[in-house]
This record gives sequence, structure tokens and C-alpha cells, in this order.
Amino acid sequence: MASSKEELQLVPETILKRRHDMDDMKAQRAAQQIMNPRGNRKIFNQKTKAIKVHKPETILSIARSRRNHAIRYRRVLKKGMQTRASNKVIQEKKVVVPEGLASAEEEAELQKEVTYAANSIGANMVFVIRIREPHGMPQKVKKVLSEFKLKNVNAGVFLRYDESTRKKLHLIEPWVTYGIPSRSMVNDLIRRRGYGKLEGKRVPLSDNTIIEKALGEETDGAVICVDDMVHEISSVGKEFKKVNNFLWTFLLSAPKSKFQKQKLNFKDGGDYGDRGEEIDDLIRQML
Repeated sequence: MASSKEELQLVPETILKRRHDMDDMKAQRAAQQIMNPRGNRKIFNQKTKAIKVHKPETILSIARSRRNHAIRYRRVLKKGMQTRASNKVIQEKKVVVPEGLASAEEEAELQKEVTYAANSIGANMVFVIRIREPHGMPQKVKKVLSEFKLKNVNAGVFLRYDESTRKKLHLIEPWVTYGIPSRSMVNDLIRRRGYGKLEGKRVPLSDNTIIEKALGEETDGAVICVDDMVHEISSVGKEFKKVNNFLWTFLLSAPKSKFQKQKLNFKDGGDYGDRGEEIDDLIRQML
């Protein structure tokens, strides 16, 4: 009997009270998480998920936007862009200042005026970037964006620029911006953000053997490395379609400076629309 009492360990009263308080706290937190699941993001099921409230004015705004864009889609489909898009090449001038100069005097000395194409008329290829969320988007616009593989915001693709593509870009213009990328920008895009589609999987272009395996036989040895891909895309060669189908949609970063809130055409101070050769500046921010 004496040995059993010696083996029995007594727990101090303070520790027992602490355990009791901890149990009460855990029970209160569990009840609070069930009542207010927004406090714990890990709990997410049919019983505990938070109710998302849509304000009536938000619903009306989205419905109004969808209706207006549907009206625009039908008008452009029937009558075209009319005077909103020129059928001629527009040349504009801008002042270019080299980067990394120390003083304003050097900038004034080395700055130069250059002429550039302000639209994509006459180009064989354009790079298209989706810049808007799907709020208020008509179903027909969503269908065209899916056809161009632009299912996400800040996604970009190369497209052969012909009359058919130009008409489709006009239909979805409020959601995209596009222009003529330079050869050096095409090279940067493919090398820094390029992924290929191999057996249905997204594969980084880390080795030329991947490109040779995917496109070597299909192009009769014309495309076996990244340089060949850059050449075919920038010059719109005879293997352009095969190379473009092999490339995965480019997933770019949001630009460092926020897009303007005004949903205006690019030539009117907004973001969407035809940028011409100025698309390089935007791509450089999003790489």
C-alpha cells in the first residue's frame, strides 16, 4: 500500500488550472471558427464556407457593361471599326533618351528623335496581351479569347496578322492590347518566358534537345533550337504555325505601373487597342 502511494505523482493545482483554461480556450476558438469561418481560411466546406455577398449595384454594373459590350460586338461585326481604325500605316515620332546617363546635360546631348509605326497595318505578325478581367464580358468575346488561347489576364500569344485576325482583334479590342514586337523582344520573350507543349504538358525550354524532339522531325530539321524558333516567329516563316502551336501561352507579370483606370483606346490615352511598335515598352515591363 505504501509503495503504491509513493508511485502516485501529484500534479500541482496551478498546472491543473492552466490545463482547464487551455481546454476552455480551444473550445471557444473551435466554436468561433464554425460561426465565423473567415477567420480561418483552412476550414472551407459546404457547412462552414463564408457567404459571398454581391451588392445590387455591382450586379447592375456588370449587367450594363455586358449589354454595352454585346451591342459593340454586334456593331463591329456588322459595320467594322469604321473611322475608329485606320487602314493605312500611321507613322509618329518620339524622343528616345539612352538609359543610365548621369546628368540632364548628357540626356539633352544624346537624345534623338525616332520615327515608329503607331499601328500594326502591314505587319505579318503581332503579339497580343489580354489586359482585363472577364467582368461584363459577353459570351462571344469569351469564345474569341479562348480561340486565341487568352484565357487569363496578362497572357500573351503570337498571331499571324492577316485580315481575318485583324477583324477578330477589333471584336475583342477592349480586352486586349497588341502590336509589332521587335526581333530582340521576340528573343527575350522566348528565352525568358518561353514554355513548350510536349505530350500535353508545359515544359520549360531549358535545352535545345526538347525543341529538337518536338519540332525536328515535324519541320524536317528546320527548327531544332531556340534561335530557329525566334527566326520563324519574327520572320513569319513557313514553319510559323508549327512553332507557334508548340509554344505555350506566355504568362507575363502585371506591369510595374498600374494600368490606367480609364477604359480608353490606347490612342486616346487608355491601355487597350493597337500599339504598333510601342508594344515593346509594355512587354519589357511585364517580363
